[in-house]
Amino acid sequence: MLQQVNGHSSGSDAQGGGSLRKDLQKFLSGEAPLHQLDDLTKVNPVTLETVLRCLQARYAADTFYTNAGCTLVALNPFKPIPQLYSTALMREYHAAPQPQKLKPHIFTVGEQTYRNVKSLIEPVNQSIIVSGESGAGKTWTSRCLMKFYAVVAASPTSWESHKIAERIEQRILNSNPVMEAFGNACTLRNNNSSRFGKFIQLQLNRAQQMTGAAVQTYLLEKTRVACQASSERNFHIFYQICKGASTDERLQWHLPEGAAFSWLPNPERTLEEDCFEVTREAMLHLGIDNPTQNNIFQVLAGLLHLGNIRFADSEDEAQPCQLMGDAKCSIRTSASLLQLPEDPLLETLQIRTIRAGRQQQVFRKPCSRAECDTRRDCLAKLVYARLFDWLVSVINSSICADPDSWTTFIGLLDVYGFESFPNNSLEQLCINYANEKLQQHFVAHYLKAQQEEYTVEGLEWSFVNYQDNQTCLDLIEGSPISICSLINEDPVPPELNRLLQQSWDPLLKVLFPTDPEEQPSGQSRAPVLTVVSKFKASLEQLLQVLHSTTPHYIRCIKPNSQGQAHIFLQEQVLSQLEACGLVETIHISAAGFPIRISHQNFVERYELLRRLRARTSSGPHSPSPDERHSEGSPCTEAATLQPLLQDILHTLPALSQAAATLGDPAEATPAPVCCGRTKVFMTDSMLELLEHGRAQVLEQCARCIQRGWRQHWHRKQERQRQAAVLIQAAIRSWLTRKHVQRLHTAATVIKRAWKRWRIGMAFLASKELDGVEEKHVSPVPLSTGSCLLPQTQSSLLAAIIRLWPLGLVLANASVGVQGFRRKLVVWACLQLPTGSHSSYKVQTAQEQAGITSIRALPQGSVKFHCRKSPLPYADICPEPSPYSVTGFNQILLERHSLGHV
Repeated sequence: MLQQVNGHSSGSDAQGGGSLRKDLQKFLSGEAPLHQLDDLTKVNPVTLETVLRCLQARYAADTFYTNAGCTLVALNPFKPIPQLYSTALMREYHAAPQPQKLKPHIFTVGEQTYRNVKSLIEPVNQSIIVSGESGAGKTWTSRCLMKFYAVVAASPTSWESHKIAERIEQRILNSNPVMEAFGNACTLRNNNSSRFGKFIQLQLNRAQQMTGAAVQTYLLEKTRVACQASSERNFHIFYQICKGASTDERLQWHLPEGAAFSWLPNPERTLEEDCFEVTREAMLHLGIDNPTQNNIFQVLAGLLHLGNIRFADSEDEAQPCQLMGDAKCSIRTSASLLQLPEDPLLETLQIRTIRAGRQQQVFRKPCSRAECDTRRDCLAKLVYARLFDWLVSVINSSICADPDSWTTFIGLLDVYGFESFPNNSLEQLCINYANEKLQQHFVAHYLKAQQEEYTVEGLEWSFVNYQDNQTCLDLIEGSPISICSLINEDPVPPELNRLLQQSWDPLLKVLFPTDPEEQPSGQSRAPVLTVVSKFKASLEQLLQVLHSTTPHYIRCIKPNSQGQAHIFLQEQVLSQLEACGLVETIHISAAGFPIRISHQNFVERYELLRRLRARTSSGPHSPSPDERHSEGSPCTEAATLQPLLQDILHTLPALSQAAATLGDPAEATPAPVCCGRTKVFMTDSMLELLEHGRAQVLEQCARCIQRGWRQHWHRKQERQRQAAVLIQAAIRSWLTRKHVQRLHTAATVIKRAWKRWRIGMAFLASKELDGVEEKHVSPVPLSTGSCLLPQTQSSLLAAIIRLWPLGLVLANASVGVQGFRRKLVVWACLQLPTGSHSSYKVQTAQEQAGITSIRALPQGSVKFHCRKSPLPYADICPEPSPYSVTGFNQILLERHSLGHV
């Protein structure tokens, strides 16, 4: 249920939803547009009160992201909203032509940085600085951005690239539970507060595909290991091993149930982050096997037992402090878990070693009770800090890509939140100092540098006053005397390092290797780094990286300190808005020009727009003299760039008119474009207009190219079709000729074989009928009224006589020779005398049913040959039967006897 405080109505869970809506509508009735303003630069007038009311109205409408010029304001909803960070929504922002026109979201910032890397202009490394107080949602925002880049920075067509992106994504996401377990803790303001800063470098190749990542950490709050404020807890990992360890692991690590540890306050509180299995599974995915995990947890258990060591005040300063109560058992257990010798461990905590004089004489001085406690805490912090750094190196070795495989990166900076307590540790001072440095980076990069650049470029500009924290930074880090120089602590005692180098634990041997090149006594040594000096060096290195990138800012705002949804406390939000200088940012963003491009890059990118001017003035085929000049020489000199810039800028009215015609009246009167001495300054709306016009010109060019290509393709296809027709005709002609040739060859072979068969048959027939006297066949007498046969028929008759078996078949066939020619063939085959033909009657199978063959009565003696006959049944020996007929006459057998006419 929504609650509005500080002058507004409040509700409870018992009240009905109707009253809530009524109060909400009443609140929004006077300021109806407030919850619809997605950019705070549109608030009029821009004051702390109007900005605060706009954010409150949007928070009440469950709208948690709002633009503020160059900054995105993110309100922590303090409730799960899965649909707000779904993969489908990520792809929607990635595929949108203009993501800035969608609702404000962290995905808008992510897509803008990704497109900046992919821009045709020289790619520049990008960085996103996520800042805000503890509990404002910085870690969640960074986690969602990493998920977004893992989704969009993978090739959808390359299966190998997709698998690589999935592997990197999984390892990056698996690093989060490990780093949060070892680096986050429950504080008064946040149950999962990051007690370290991290800069995650997402590495991209030339195709803008993610190939790896790297994590750089800053200033772990290791003091929390040995000292926790009231109602706060130690790092999550200590509670995880005490609550999630199995029975065997408890025996191995000496963690009995119900055991009390002084460095483990508030163990009865159960948080979502206390899941031990999630951490162990994530470590497995990162390549940390079970034996190494057990070694890590054994060392952590040893630190817990180390915290139970208590010392009593010594009555004699020359004697070391004695142990109190069960401290003897605790030091024995701690030495066993850390695999350290028990007596040297106790001696190192009780006695301090001092080297003095030119000869570096060694003196042993017993420590007071406070010094013993400090050395015990220092030992625990040293081990934990080394362990944390080792885990970061393991994560980097798992996710980092080869330096040759990536060219650009997108950095995500998740810093610890600014906090102020009644008693602040040195680490907390460094944390707040880091936040002030980052705020100064924003002021120097955006507020100060932007206004100074307007003056240098010759733009008319009235300066906006803003809050500069440089005086505060001078107080902390100034020279020669500053807070850092005054409170800088003594370095870690060297005897603690030497003690840990004596451990035979495999992990501690890696964390504390022995130095083979120790400096001999009496020689000068390099200054030992302290906490403050080391942190200042790493922070300066981070700022150098940020200055070399294009920064983007996300300001996380915490609506209330209780971490409850639907509660918006104006006083707390107001203090955060004042601290980050949001109102000044809005002022400068509303009046200034956030987009600036050099003349050279502007001409190279938007010279295409001059085509629009050429078409409207002198036609598409008559370019201006400047255009002809620009085509022949590169635009490098200022004298050449200025006319080109003016030509490009003169196309803006036409672009604005076209945008208004398309139904967007807001684009009809865009903010002006200012041309400085070396750069062109413009607003986001003008940049969108220029990009839209450039896209139109490119589309027209693409259509012209496509049209010419289609014509060329059609002509090429027509030529190919005609060539194919000619080739097909030639192939068909050749195939036909080959077919005719094969037929002719086959016919020749058949004719030759037929001639041989015919001759053979004629020879056999003559042998069969060798007893028959051949007589000269005179012309067959014709019937009355007919004429004599011509010479051709006489020769044909002579041929048929020689081939009487074939003629017999032809005469009996249903097709072939007809009429008189058929009878002539029959006569010739039967060797009939050439007398009167009326004394013979020839009948064929077609003339009389039932007759299967014809024959003539023998006209003399007939010899029968039973051997060497080519005719069927000629070799069959005839039986002495009066009814059997053999030889040639057997073929002429018929069912009925032929009567003699």
